[in-house]
Amino acid sequence: QEQLVESGGGLVQAGGSLKLSCTASATVFAFNNMAWYRQPPGKDREFVAVITSSGRTNYADSVKGRFTIFRHPVNASIDLRMNNLKPEDTGVYYCNTGKTWGQGTQVTVSS
Repeated sequence: QEQLVESGGGLVQAGGSLKLSCTASATVFAFNNMAWYRQPPGKDREFVAVITSSGRTNYADSVKGRFTIFRHPVNASIDLRMNNLKPEDTGVYYCNTGKTWGQGTQVTVSS
């Protein structure tokens, strides 16, 4: 079964920055879209950003201009670089491809 391994996250003050990373197998990475979702406390999981196998990107309106998703073919990974973080960005962030999800990593933004 395909696995997605996430790293990064943590506690940061509002206005700060964090980077999340997710590593997949080379086969999955080459042919599939890779995405980030998040689940704020007490809310449903929501879309954050996606990058296609050709490098096209799309973002949730709430993060446009602040978050950037990157692909790194050399090590079959993606990054989510998050700038100007806000308390409402707090939640568990999940890497996703198809039906496969990472284990989640906590991001907490203090006001």
